[in-house]
Parts: sequence; C-alpha cells; structure tokens
Amino acid sequence: MPNRLAASTSPYLLQHADNPVEWFEWGDDAFAEAARRDVPVLLSVGYSACHWCHVMAHESFEDPATAAVMNERFVNVKVDREERPDVDAAYMEAVQALTGSGGWPMTAFLTPQGRVFYAGTYYPDRPRAAMPSFRQVLDAVSDAWRSRRDEVESAGARIAAQLSHRSLATGLGPPDGPALAAAVSVLAEEFDHENAGFGRQPKFPPSMVLEFLLRHHARTAEAGSLAMVEATCTAMARGGIYDQLAGGFARYSVDRAWVVPHFEKMLYDNALLLRVYAHWWRVSGDPLAERVVRETAEFLLRDLLTPEGGLASALDADAAGQEGLTYVWTPDQLVEVLGEEDGAWAAALLAVRPGTFEHGTSTLQLPRDPDDPQRWAQARRRLLAARSARPQPARDDKVVAAWNGLAVAALAEAGTLLDEPTWVRAAERAADLVVRVHLDGRGRLRRASRDGRAGEPPAVLEDYADLAEGALALLSATGEPRWLRLADRLLATVLDQFLGEGGELYDTAADATDPRLGRRPQDPTDNATPSGRSAAAQAMLTFAAHTGSARHREVAERALGTAQAMAPRAPRFVAWALAAAEAGVDGPLEVAVVGPPEDPSTAALVGQARMSPRPGLVLVAGPPDDDPVVPLLRGRGLVQGRPAAYVCRGMRCDRPVTDPDDLRSALDAR
Repeated sequence: MPNRLAASTSPYLLQHADNPVEWFEWGDDAFAEAARRDVPVLLSVGYSACHWCHVMAHESFEDPATAAVMNERFVNVKVDREERPDVDAAYMEAVQALTGSGGWPMTAFLTPQGRVFYAGTYYPDRPRAAMPSFRQVLDAVSDAWRSRRDEVESAGARIAAQLSHRSLATGLGPPDGPALAAAVSVLAEEFDHENAGFGRQPKFPPSMVLEFLLRHHARTAEAGSLAMVEATCTAMARGGIYDQLAGGFARYSVDRAWVVPHFEKMLYDNALLLRVYAHWWRVSGDPLAERVVRETAEFLLRDLLTPEGGLASALDADAAGQEGLTYVWTPDQLVEVLGEEDGAWAAALLAVRPGTFEHGTSTLQLPRDPDDPQRWAQARRRLLAARSARPQPARDDKVVAAWNGLAVAALAEAGTLLDEPTWVRAAERAADLVVRVHLDGRGRLRRASRDGRAGEPPAVLEDYADLAEGALALLSATGEPRWLRLADRLLATVLDQFLGEGGELYDTAADATDPRLGRRPQDPTDNATPSGRSAAAQAMLTFAAHTGSARHREVAERALGTAQAMAPRAPRFVAWALAAAEAGVDGPLEVAVVGPPEDPSTAALVGQARMSPRPGLVLVAGPPDDDPVVPLLRGRGLVQGRPAAYVCRGMRCDRPVTDPDDLRSALDAR
C-alpha cells in the first residue's frame, strides 16, 4: 500500500510513496509521533535527479527487511531538499560539522526535538572498505538511543549550541572597485589554464563567476576577466558536459576537462548559463555563444516546459536504472544510425572512441566546428531522433518559484538580445503561472507547485528575490508596468518578513521559520544557485535604479557586506554577490526610451541600449504618456516629435538623445 507520501506534490517524495518504509513528510506529526514512541527521527534528504539517492533507495528503502528495522526503531521522515531548502540547509550544516563534508542523500538522526546527534550521507546495503552498511548504522544508533540516552541527548544539545553561535560578518560596506579587482586576481590564481574553469574535479559550471567576470570586464575593460570567460564558455560548450544534440548543460563534469558529465540536467544551471552565454555573445558576437544560447533556450522550452506554462526542475541522470544511458554512444551505434561513411565522420567529429565513459561508450564532444555545417546539421537531427527512441530520463515536474524566476530573467534577456519574441512570451507565461498558482492574496509565495497545484512548503528568500529579478527583466523586455508592480509586491514582503531588526536578511520568513531548525537559516554563500541574500541584493539594486528607492539600495548594500568579508579568500562562493556589487559600483545607469513602439527609431534606440553590457544599466521603454506608471518615464516625452533616450547616472542626467550613435557614446562614457 502507498505510504503517507502518496499525497505529496513533490516528484521526489512520490518516488518513495510505494516504499515499505512508513515515511512521514517533514512536520509536526512526525516529531509528535517520535515523542510518543520515544524513538529517534531518521531524516533522509535528497532530490529527484540525484543518482546516489536512487541507489540508496533501491538498496535500502525498497528492501522489506531494512524497512522493517526502520519502522520498528525510528520515525522516518523524507524531505525533498528542493522543496524545503531551509530544512536541507540546517541539517547539512550539522552533517558538515560532524563529518567534514556533505552531500546527498543526506542521512541524519534526530531527537524528537529535532536535534542532530549522528549524521552522514549515502550508506550502502553492505559494508564497503571503511564505510559501514546502513543496517549497521541503524543498529548502532538504535543501541545508543536505548542504552546511552544521556550521551546521545547531550551530543545533540552540544551540536545545536555550536551551530547556533555561528554568525555572519556584518557592518561592512559592499565591495568597492579595489575589492572587486582583488577578487578577480584570486580567481585568476584559481583558474585552470589547461582546461578552463576553476578548481579540480568534479568541475561545476561556474555560471555566477562568469557573470561576475563579464560585468567586471564591462565596467573596467580588464582583459583577463573576459579571457577567463571566453576560455571557460568555449571549453564547456565543446565538451561532453554540453548536450551536443539537444542543447543544455549537465550538472557537472566528473573530470577536469569537461568530458564526462554527471548527466542530470537542472533548470537553474541552464537558466544561469543561458544568461551568461547571451551576455558573452553581447560583448563578443561569437557564433559559438549564439549557438549555445539558441540551443539552450530551445532545450528549456522543448524539454522542461510544463503544460501549465512553467518550467520543470530537472531531468534525471538515469534512464532505465542506468546513468547516462540516453546520452552515450559507440562508433558502431553512430554507423548504425548514419551509415558507414557519415558514421565514421561523426565519430571523428564528436570524439567518439571506446572508453571515455563506461562499457566502451563515449560522450559526445565537439572540439572543433564541423567542416561541413549542413552535413553536421543533418547528422545531428538523425542522431537526436534515434536517441529519442532510447529510454529517457525521468523529469521532475515540480515548478520551483526561484528557479523559474532565474529562467524568466534569462529568457527575457536572451529573447530581446537575439530578437526571439517567443522566448520573451514564454518568460511571461512562466511568470504568470507562478503569480497565479504560487502567490496568495496576502502576497505570500509557496515554494513549488506541480500540475498547477501549489505545495505546502512556504517560499524562502531566494524565491521572492529571483522572481522579482525575473519580473524586472520582463519590465525591460516588454515595458509593461505590471512587472514593476509585481517586483514591488515581492520585495515589500522581503522587507517585511525576511529583514531582521539589525538589518540582516534571513532565508526564511519571520512567521515561517521552523523552531526545530535551531536557528533562523542565513546562508550567504552562492553555490548551485545564488543565495537568497545575493539574489535579494541584485533585485533590490535593480528595483532601486528603476524607482529611486533609497531604502532598497541601502538594504542591498548592507547585504553585500558579507561578500566584502568573504571575497578575499573565497570569491567563487560569493560570485553572485560580487556580480551585484559590480552593478552597484557601475550604477545606477538609468535609460528611458520614449517613443511609439511601432516606430523604427524607437526600436533602434532600445536595441542600442540593450547591447550595452554596463552592469549598472536598467532600461525601460514606453510610448509618450502624460501620466506613466513607470517612474523612469515620468516627465519625459518626444524630442522635436522624435523618439528619444534619456540617460541618467547617479544623481545626474544627460540631455536626451534621438540618435542611436549618440546613445552609444553616452552609455560608453565613464
């Protein structure tokens, strides 16, 4: 019989609905049951596209004997980390404190009060090397709970006290020009000059670092920043981490050279990278950048678009229980699809040779441009059609507010830069879905939805901030005032519910923080996605530039103080905050274009402004109006009957211009 997870909106929890484990969702019922039975809580945290989560589920949670032990000795709680990032962050911090590392699946044992006393990640079904089996862990924890209760509870209290005393560096101003230059110098030292990217292996797409470097180059013209971007974007686009047939990037590369990916495809990675490649194309005009932008946008709208108009969270790494099965090839398989001559040609072009992956298979790379683009286009279509007949990875269909906000911003910007209005319309539909389904009458968001039904978990700071950022991108793309109103509404909730008395931003709302977490979550680091703090700073700076709000800018600058403290030693982990700081140093640079939308002169001015890479620039365009809703358009009209662009920087405005070349000169001026 299905367990309690059968009613969940989370695809990850639904994957466990038929387990013999008597799972609870996170909530009061589980902890009350643990207190009633006087047993520990076994907390298991993962997500639907996690390969090792699937492995542990198959080995242990689907095993009746193991499930019987779990049910007898524990209250078992399953959490989707993507729906409950607050729970995940709090207990991951404990896992890292106890073990020195972390990851998923996360396995933690808690008292009925929610305090961690033992934790780890994946445990196999049989002992391996120095790793105990999961059953051994269950036996040891259960024995300790029964026979050494005082020791267990004191350990939980000690860990909770240790974590509760951690605090962020506060009181610092945002990174200034010298601090940002110093961060670039640290990144240059960490740069992999042989393979591009940063660090060793596994190697993750450094999307936020690349955005920071692009903005730094745009503000300073420093060549080294752009060189790191170009090398990394090229290496990733030509490597196996990029899907050469269907577009889109995998989660990370297991090797330093971007050859073999971990095959899951996440919405947030592709949204962030779509924006990066669009911005790289804007400064370089590189055909490779344009190709990746077009293919990645097509991937998002073909493979992740939901019937309701939102964007699904992920594609799994596995298909039919085998990692990468959908994506890898042998030379013989290429010949089978393309014929002898074209198959051999494609194998050479795509670096397919036995052994770059497993069982004699290879990932597809594109180390060089094909000498015959038309031949490659035909081969690509045929290979993709053949691949579609293979077992396909499962899709996590939940719509996460924050990640859809990132995708909205990326599609809106890329659509305007490359003149693809269908992308902009898709961004509008995704934003409309989140507003319609996730946002209630009080202006409060739910974190995720599925099939048009919002889940129970409340939204966290990143949801409000990333959706506000997407709304502001749509304001620039469409000129529609409703997007400014949406951003205003979302950021008002941030100021009301996420801002502490001392001016600090927290990850959870004041009225939605679970006391079992020990303290109110407040993670400043940019990891797979921008932290809530960094995302809020970016959105508030953009909103302040559009409206002149001093309060929003002040909150943003205070939030960026943590980046000032972390940047000298770990710039990669505050990269979105550094990108926001670049906008703060460069701006506000406000551009208002007034003219009839159908007038080619209006379009020429708008297009010129959009091609400027200045990080502090905000743009809005609209027709002449005696009482416009958007503040930047107020008091501004045509100049001698012609469309005009009004440029203001800081507290100073230039004279309006009607010629695109004059506008370019104004935007280039420092």
